[in-house]
Amino acid sequence: MSGKTIVMTSGKGGVGKTTATANVGTALALRSNRVVVIDTDIGLRNLDVVMGLENRIVYDLVDVVEERCRIEQALIRDKHAGELYLVAAAQTRDKDCITAEQLVDLCRRLELDFDYVIVDCPAGIEQGFRNAIAAAQEALVVTTPEVSAIRDADRVIGLLHASDIHTAKLIINRIKPEMVRQGDMLDSSDVLDMLAVDAIGLVPSDDRVITSTNNGTPVVYDTQSPSGREFVRIAARIDGEYLPMIDPVEEQPTSIMDKVRTLMGINRKTSAHV
Repeated sequence: MSGKTIVMTSGKGGVGKTTATANVGTALALRSNRVVVIDTDIGLRNLDVVMGLENRIVYDLVDVVEERCRIEQALIRDKHAGELYLVAAAQTRDKDCITAEQLVDLCRRLELDFDYVIVDCPAGIEQGFRNAIAAAQEALVVTTPEVSAIRDADRVIGLLHASDIHTAKLIINRIKPEMVRQGDMLDSSDVLDMLAVDAIGLVPSDDRVITSTNNGTPVVYDTQSPSGREFVRIAARIDGEYLPMIDPVEEQPTSIMDKVRTLMGINRKTSAHV
C-alpha cells in the first residue's frame, strides 16, 4: 500500500480549515479508506476537540518526531469511524520544534499503512506552514467568500506552486446564499475567477457545524446538515468519484420571492444593477 498525503491549508485563520480537515477525513474513512489526520498547529491544537478525542491523548506529534514513542502509540483511534486516526499536536511546545524533514519522514512512513494522510496546517505562512506543505503531494485550500480570506488564499496558492504543488483545489466555505443573492457576498464564480484554481467543494454556512463541533462529532454524521452533505461529496471527489458541483445559492432558495425569481429566470444580483 502507498497512500497519499494531502495538506489542508488556508493562510488566514478562522475560515474553518480544522473543521474541514475533521469532516473530510471522517468522510473518507466512512468510504472504507484508512485515514490518519495530523494536527501540526503546535501550541494551539484544536483538531482533537473537533473530533471529540481530547481526553484520549497520551503521546503527540512532537513525541513521535523526537522518538519518545512509536508512531503506533501516538495514533488515536476515532470513536465512530473505525479506520480513522488522529495524531495530535503538542500543546506546550514551540511551533519551531519540528522540521520539515521530520514531518516528511513521518508522512512517508504513514503512507505505507494508510490510504490518506491529511495534514491540518497551522494558519499563516511561517515555519509551520512550510513544514506541512513539504510533506504533501496535493493541497486543499480553504477560504471563505471574503476579500481578506481570498487574498490570503491567493498568497498560499502562489507559495504552493513555488513548492511544486500544482494540484491545489479550493474549498469555499461558509457560503450564505441569501447574502450572495443580495449582492452582499461574493459568489463562488467570483472567487474562482480571482484565484484561478478549480473548486472541489462549495460548503454552505450551517449552524449545525457549531453544534457538531461543540459535541465533538463531525457534521458529516448529520444527514440533515447541508454542510455535512457537501463534505461527504468533497471526500467522494478526492476518492476519485465524479460528482457535479452543487452551488448552495442555486440549491437553497430562502424565500418565496427567491423561488419566484428562480422560476422566472431573474437573477437578483443582476436585476439590482439594471
